[in-house]
Amino acid sequence: MAELKTKVNDGDVSAYLESIEDEQQKADCEYLMEMMSKVTRSKAEMWGKSLVGFGRYQYQYANGKPGEWFLTGFSPRKNNLSIYIMPGFSDYPELMEQLGKHKTGKSCLYIKKLTDVDPKVLKKLVQQSVKDLKKKHA
Repeated sequence: MAELKTKVNDGDVSAYLESIEDEQQKADCEYLMEMMSKVTRSKAEMWGKSLVGFGRYQYQYANGKPGEWFLTGFSPRKNNLSIYIMPGFSDYPELMEQLGKHKTGKSCLYIKKLTDVDPKVLKKLVQQSVKDLKKKHA
């Protein structure tokens, strides 16, 4: 199995966020950084060149090799914000229904801007997913 290329590094999160040209997206990222830091009680860390992650958990590949990833995080993309909800969304149907305008991938929540979603519901989703992930990987 190939080694995961995206790893935590010593990149400057503040400088990365400051480099975002779209002012609305920059403000949305600053909100996410503050909210996720409070939820996880962890400081933001750069993972690769464009992922901002909070906290860490250990997991094991099917072959027994250990891996490490962030509990939650985000990445500003050209067309949207990607918010990482690592357990996925199947355990949170009520929250997803209440969230607002969004799309999902396996563990990615895609939104155009934070005003498209209910920030209280987003925070609950992040809180519950982090809690569940910590419990699963305790």
